[in-house]
Amino acid sequence: MIISLFNMADKSHLRHITKAITWRILGTLDTILLSWFITGNALTGLKIGVTEVLTKMLLYYLHERAWFNINLDKNGNLRESHKRHLAKTITWRAVGTTDTMIISWIISGNPFTGLKIGAAELITKMLLYYLHERAWYRINLGLDERQNN
Repeated sequence: MIISLFNMADKSHLRHITKAITWRILGTLDTILLSWFITGNALTGLKIGVTEVLTKMLLYYLHERAWFNINLDKNGNLRESHKRHLAKTITWRAVGTTDTMIISWIISGNPFTGLKIGAAELITKMLLYYLHERAWYRINLGLDERQNN
């Protein structure tokens, strides 16, 4: 029993790691293309996208740690709820978009460029995230059974 649970955990870790990597690639490409389109400069788009990869990893880790620490009950157990997941989603999008706006401002030298890229990213990232989730819903990597739907 313990061995089968361990093997299932290994498979799910592979799934989550692969899913995280594919999302970061998709998110970074989105930022690069948006930045290029808005600034008219491919190099500026590339600089913003590459910088964002580094900052997003650190900020995501800090965001996860913060949510872990504020979501413990008196006994040190994690509380789970749909409200928590929704709040966590909203706070991460706020952190991620703010990060992109600041990076875009610094690299482009124009605060309005940062705002434009951040505003565009709010829309594109939500759409891409939804499509990414739908695609992964159909991929069986790390799952024991074939999903229907």
